[in-house]
Amino acid sequence: MVLLLLLNIALLLLPLLNPYVRLLRLLNPYVHLLCLLRLRRHLRHLRLLRLHRLHRLLHLLRLLHPPKPPSPFVPFASDRIQLAFKVIQRFKKRITYDPQGIAKTWVGPDVCNKYKGFVCDVRPDIKKKAVAGVDFNGYRFNGPDFSLSDFLEKLEDLAIFHANSNNFTKSIPKMTSKLKFLYELDVSNNKLFGGFPMEVVNIKNLTFLDLRFNSFSGPVPAEIFYLDLDVLFLNNNKFSQNLPENIGSTGALYVTFANNEFTGPIPSSIGRAKYLLEVLFLNNFFTGCLPYEIGFLSNSTVFDVGNNRLTGPIPHSFGCLSGMQFLNLAMNQFYGPVPEIVCQLPKLVNLSLSYNYFTQVGPECRKLIKRKVLDVRMNCILDLPNQRSPEECGKFFSESKKCPNERSLTLVPCARNRNTLNITETFDKKLTAPAPSPRTYDALKKHF
Repeated sequence: MVLLLLLNIALLLLPLLNPYVRLLRLLNPYVHLLCLLRLRRHLRHLRLLRLHRLHRLLHLLRLLHPPKPPSPFVPFASDRIQLAFKVIQRFKKRITYDPQGIAKTWVGPDVCNKYKGFVCDVRPDIKKKAVAGVDFNGYRFNGPDFSLSDFLEKLEDLAIFHANSNNFTKSIPKMTSKLKFLYELDVSNNKLFGGFPMEVVNIKNLTFLDLRFNSFSGPVPAEIFYLDLDVLFLNNNKFSQNLPENIGSTGALYVTFANNEFTGPIPSSIGRAKYLLEVLFLNNFFTGCLPYEIGFLSNSTVFDVGNNRLTGPIPHSFGCLSGMQFLNLAMNQFYGPVPEIVCQLPKLVNLSLSYNYFTQVGPECRKLIKRKVLDVRMNCILDLPNQRSPEECGKFFSESKKCPNERSLTLVPCARNRNTLNITETFDKKLTAPAPSPRTYDALKKHF
């Protein structure tokens, strides 16, 4: 018993009694086994004790030097922004050409403040912040199969979409008409093609439509002239065939049909387009005589049918275009005397009648020639310089010419309210301040 008691004490003092362990192994192997088992138990206890002390030490260290808290999560400004974020990120993956590095800013949830090309506003019906505008003008984005699908129509809160001068292909995606707040759509100077994008005629709140400098083709639908548009730019495409008869139903202020392949006459209903300020028909294949109803466009400031195949005399109703500043009939087949009533228009800045077959100009028109307001070069006016040859004029007039609306061509619808003397005096005394530059001519230029 005494021996066993001593062995227990020895186990407690094991680190100091290593030589005695060897002695016990020699005295009795069983006693050695018992000692070994106790030794292992003691070592486990020491390990647990050390681990406990280590944990306490780590706990103290954490109290003295707490770890940095994780970065707080920055939430989206609204669930509408979060939906737009997903659409933008999908679109970002499709961009392989981004010369200005615009898409590099599309990182994180702060779409409204950090994403170039996107504008946010509070959506009026639900009072939540949303992506209300896209302005990609001049970014020149490109990528494989680079269409507007799965992007434009997915941004459900859009009011404005401007993507001038990029490389979008195909057409306006289906379901775009479901964007109930969209009122400005500019996809000019891209690579869009196909027939007129009928999806746009169902965008009920649309006021600004710019399709110029693409490769759209075929006829323009009548429905487009029932939209409550302010601006309709269709120039520099491949649109063809006759213009719809309901063109006068448009409420647009600025319309460009220039540089297409339109044919047939200019519809007489245009005289009902009472809000029309500027309209460009130049560089097409329009034929026939001008309708006298054009004279009802008293508010118009720009009317351009240059470089077509139009013919006939100038309707006397043009004398009612009291707001007209830029009137271009050049490079057609108009003929007859230039009506004096047209040369008396009080606000004329430029009247271009060159490269036609006009035969006479009166005193009022000669005043404009002298002031370089009227250009009548290359006509058949015998006593003026820079005219066509007698042979060329003779050949033109040798063929019979007649307009189906000849009786109306001498009508002056504003005659009852017109005081010719007062208009002439106003013209002679008017201020020489330059007229504001027309807006539609600027649409004939590409903007990069």
